[in-house]
Amino acid sequence: MEERIVELSCGICEEKKSLGIHLYNMFICTECEYNMIHTEPREEKYNYYLQKLKNISQPSLFS
Repeated sequence: MEERIVELSCGICEEKKSLGIHLYNMFICTECEYNMIHTEPREEKYNYYLQKLKNISQPSLFS
């Protein structure tokens, strides 16, 4: 059985990566996840991450 490595486009850096997390409909690579966690709110990059995360849409729940 062959192993496949799937590369997805990161919703933050927009590069193709194979490792990361899925947050609703957005894939976030491990590097961006680490950088977001370690960014202080007073840093300029914090607002950049906030704007990118606004593109996440929560799926509808049909009951």
